[in-house]
Amino acid sequence: MTVVDAPAIALSAPVNLRDLGGIPVAGGAVREGFAIRADDLSIVTEEDAARLVAAGLRAVVDLRSSDEVALTGRGPFGALADVNYHHVPFLASIGDGIDDIELDQSSFAGMYVRMFEGAAAQIVTALAIVAHTPGTVAFHCAAGQDRTGVLAAAILLTLGAEPDDIVADYARTGENTAAIMRRIAPVMQPLMARYGLDLDDAARAAARAEFSPAPMRDLLGALATRHGDPLAPLRAAGLTDALIGRLRERALAA
Repeated sequence: MTVVDAPAIALSAPVNLRDLGGIPVAGGAVREGFAIRADDLSIVTEEDAARLVAAGLRAVVDLRSSDEVALTGRGPFGALADVNYHHVPFLASIGDGIDDIELDQSSFAGMYVRMFEGAAAQIVTALAIVAHTPGTVAFHCAAGQDRTGVLAAAILLTLGAEPDDIVADYARTGENTAAIMRRIAPVMQPLMARYGLDLDDAARAAARAEFSPAPMRDLLGALATRHGDPLAPLRAAGLTDALIGRLRERALAA
């Protein structure tokens, strides 16, 4: 593996962070403070980290690959004893999804399907962390779009959300695409360059194209078509009715 020099990272506020609270699910709606999804939390400012902890954050689930984590570590959260850190990579390497990176976000459905099925054990691990953490759980990748979007979909499917509501949550990332690209460029550019890709090209392509909800809609459709029960890959990887019940209890409790 080629060693990538650690870039000089300017800490900044997350630009794609949102609470899953308010999304309709079976039996009601997700409560505020149950789980939040985000772009890279390893490069947040100390002030933003402290603000999230003060609001109840007690665990961070880092979905990034090991090569990404090697560049930035846990960031400011690493110094906060109140927050448990869990590294649950959905890709062994950022290069694992390289065939799907065609500078066209609308074509990512295949990558999402392979991730949901191929990383089912990791998804179940993340669900267990969310279910058993006594406080808010934040989960993130780099952009808070793809790996984060797949886990958000898994959480919402487990809670009994309708496909349209899952897609609507995913699509909200489109409002933040330009800011995301600017924020993660110092970290992602050297990693992408290792695989012959230019993040600037991706940013320009994203600016030209409207963010598409199709990848998430197609993921949910493919899971239903291939498995009948969209949760079947997760059940095969260890998702139990007891864990589902615990998640629903935590998500709906006042």
